[in-house]
Order: sequence, then C-alpha cells, then structure tokens
Amino acid sequence: MTNSMSIDDEIITKKNERISSLRGITIATESTSNASDAQKQTSKLEQLESRRKTAHLGGGERRVESQHKRGKLTARERLVSLFDDGSFTEMDTFVTHRSNDLGLDKQRFEGDSVVTGHGTVDGRQVFAYAQDFTVLGGSLSQIAGQKISKVMDLAMRTGAPIIGINDSGGARIQEGLDSLAGYGEIFKRNTLASGVVPQITMIAGPAAGGAVYSPALTDFIYMVEGIGQMYITGPDVVKAVTGEEVSHEELGGAAAHASRSGVAHFTAESEEACFDHIRALLSYLPSNNVESAPSVAPTDSPDRADAELRDVVPNAANQPYDVMDVINKVVDNGDFLSVHHNFAPNVVVGFARLDGKSIGVVANQANQMAGMLDIDASDKAARFVRFCDAFNIPLVTFVDVPGFMPGTQQEHGGLIRHGAKLLYAYVEATVPKMAVILRKAYGGAYIVMSSKELRSDVNLAWPGSEIAVMGPDGAVNVIGRRAIADADDPEAERAKQVADYREQFANPYIAANRGYIDDVIDPAQTRPQLVKALRMLESKVDSLPPKKHGNIPL
Repeated sequence: MTNSMSIDDEIITKKNERISSLRGITIATESTSNASDAQKQTSKLEQLESRRKTAHLGGGERRVESQHKRGKLTARERLVSLFDDGSFTEMDTFVTHRSNDLGLDKQRFEGDSVVTGHGTVDGRQVFAYAQDFTVLGGSLSQIAGQKISKVMDLAMRTGAPIIGINDSGGARIQEGLDSLAGYGEIFKRNTLASGVVPQITMIAGPAAGGAVYSPALTDFIYMVEGIGQMYITGPDVVKAVTGEEVSHEELGGAAAHASRSGVAHFTAESEEACFDHIRALLSYLPSNNVESAPSVAPTDSPDRADAELRDVVPNAANQPYDVMDVINKVVDNGDFLSVHHNFAPNVVVGFARLDGKSIGVVANQANQMAGMLDIDASDKAARFVRFCDAFNIPLVTFVDVPGFMPGTQQEHGGLIRHGAKLLYAYVEATVPKMAVILRKAYGGAYIVMSSKELRSDVNLAWPGSEIAVMGPDGAVNVIGRRAIADADDPEAERAKQVADYREQFANPYIAANRGYIDDVIDPAQTRPQLVKALRMLESKVDSLPPKKHGNIPL
C-alpha cells in the first residue's frame, strides 16, 4: 500500500512538473509575442509618421523651395497661417490620383494637388482648401475635385464658412474630361452654397480658364498683389487671337481686377496681410444664413452725438465732400471695412458695427462723379445689398445722389438694366433697412437708394437735404423755359425761379409731410437715431411672395 502511494505521488509530481514546464513555455511565448507586437506597432507608427511627413512635402523639397523663391507659401503653410494656432485638422492626406495615362502613373503624390481640412478662426469653425502648386502645378485632378467637394459638403452640413486658396495651372490635361467633371462638381457646390454659408476665395497664384469660375461664384475674392492672377485666356492666347501683347499682370493681376473689372473685392500686399484681412471680414459675418449678424459688446456710446456732422456737407449743392467723414463719425469707433474700395468709387459699400451689431453700409460718394449712379456702381451696390440680406446683416444707406449717369456709353451699356438690379435688391431685402438723406435725392435715383417705397423701414433726412424729381436748375430749364425767354432780364428771372423752386420743392419737409421721410433730424444726432432704429427693428419679420425665385435683371 505504501509503495502504491509512492508511485502515485511520483506520477502526480512528474505531471505537475510537466504542467509547470508547459506554463513556462507559454509565458515565454506570450512575452516574446508581446514584444514582437510592440515592435510591429512601433514600425506601423513610424511608417505612418514617415508617410505623413512625405505627404506634407507635397511635390518634394525642390518644388517647395521653388515656391518659396517665388515669394509664395506652400498650401499647408497658408492654412496654418489662416487658422487659429494648432486648430487646423487636415483631411484626405493620403488620397492619390488614379490615372495612369501620359506618365501620371509615375507622378503620384499623397494628398494630390490640394490640401483640405477644417479648424477655427477666432474660435469659430471654418472649412478651407488650398491648392498645392508644388504638385503638378496645382492642376485639378478628378480626385482633387472630390476632395474640395467633400470639404464643401461638410461646410454646408455644419453651417460654417468655406475659404478656398487658389494657386493652380488649371485643369489636369492628362485626365481630360475627368478633370473638367471635377470643376463641374465644385461649381455646383458653389452655387448651392450661395446664400447658405459665406464663401471666400483667395487668389495666391494663377487661376486660368475654367478655374476662375469657382472664385467668381463665391461672395468675396481676395487677390495677393504680384502673385495672384485671373484670366479666361492667358497672354499667349490673347496675342494669337487678337495680336494684342499684354503681360500676365496687366491682363489679370490684382490691380486690374480690383479697379477695372470689379472681379476682385480686396487686394493685399502679402499673403500674411491677406489672412489678417480675411479674419477681420469673418468677424462681421455670421457662419450661415440661419444665424443673426454677429454682435460684440459695444465700446462706443449709443448716445454719442457729433456736432462736426453739421459741417460735413457743404452748403453749395455742387461742392464735393468725402462721405467717409459721415460714415466714420456714425459707426462704432469709426471702424469701417470697405468692400470693392477701388471699383466704382462713386458708391461706397462695406461693413461696420452699430451698437455692437454688424451692419452693411451703402453710401453715395459725392467726391466721385458727384455720387451719380452708373453701371458699375449699380452692380457693386446691388450685389452687396443682396449679400447682406442673405446673411441677416441690417443695411444703413447714406444718400446723396443727383441721378443716374447720362451719356450714350451708359445707355448703350445697359444702365437701365443695371440700375434695375439695385432697385430689385433693395425691394427683395427683408433685413432691417435704414436710410439717411444727407443732401441731394433726385428722381429715379432717389427711389433706388432705399426709399420708403422700396420697403425701407426707417428713412431720415438732414435739414439741408433736397428731395425732388430733379434739381432746381434742371427743373427750371423744363418748366420755366418760356418765362425766362420772355423776361426782360432772363438771368435774373432764371435765378428767381431756381430760388423759388428750391424753397418750395427742394427740401425734406414735403417728403416728411407725406410720410415718405419719417423724420428730419439734426445731423449731430444721426448715430443715436440710427441706434434707436436698429434696436426697434431687431425683431423685424418680413417676407416675400411664395415663389421658386425671382428673375433679377442680370
């Protein structure tokens, strides 16, 4: 019995030893396996970091260096400069084109020719893309079009502004129609996003051919002086077709588009200055069409009167003055962001704050063409009014307009049609609308400039203003012609009739008597009066007749 127990014990002991041995092998195997997994994980992370680093180089160090030599930032440097520190998150970093034609199979770069993503600007969410000129000249591929489309879709879904930075040679010829389809997808989204989220374009390099139409569909275009150019056909094509020799800058540079064509709303001397200005512009805009216009805690007294306003407008009806002297004394802290500053200077448009709230300002500029409305001024003001209305920004209009510009060039250029755009824009606008007549408001131009008949809410006039069908001199030429011709002293008779007309008709009191003007005010009280009006209109609700859309006289 004892021997039997010993044998059993021995068997059990050996069994336990084998189990322990196997456990040791298992533990050793697990330890080795864990070490191997850790090494593999480290290797994967290193691979990720390496690929991301390569992607961030775009077309490679040589092309990055070439970009810098041109005085241009790279796509990612631009986005980092635009967004708040550390807030930019890139999307689709590792996407590449899929074409193998014409040597493209040997030219694949992760991220392709555009960098896309999102971040914050002054704490507010913004989406953006920047074309990468170091990758195949920034040419648009099908996949680049898809990347841009994706970020635009996200901007629409989340209700955030979209900013595009253009620096591209145009369509990627090797991809043919696929590249054109990419442009079409972008244009479609530009159109659908119009009036829903603010769209801003920065031209920081070439934009040629079909590439210019996406910027043209956006709300505001910035051009960097010296490096930004836009044109449908380049200088070589122009010379071949017309024989005209013109440089890239003369044809489509910042100065040409900011002052002559009106395509560009702003210019900047450097990319850094451009980013600063874009941030300033965004501060006046809501993120989407559902939000109210931004407001800040006011630092300027709402009751602040300014006696200097009584002397801004000269007594002589034909003497010029700078309407900016009025605007700066009325808006908060004299801060005004002028839009289209160099284009159609006879009308001023831009953003300011009143009682801390964003407003859009439209004003006739008396020291440019006497403040008359012409084709370009009508287009400029109409587009601005429609933007403000789309994004719930109240409008303040300062009126000093003797009429529309006469002449065959204007008439044959379609002044009637273009002037009707401004009329249409004011009628269509449902935001709070306030107007102050500073001096002259004659004829059809009086009606067009936010008159009561165009659904303006509050209309004020200064005591020296003249509101009539036409100015005294013109009126007397029509209605007093016979009496002047028959008078013993025609000049004296004419002067008497002009004075009589001015006293009887060319003043604000007839308009006030009929309710076309809500009040005649002391110019010094312009700011307090507008602040009161804006506060009163804060809860304004207005609408348009049910329809798909109107047919503005384009």
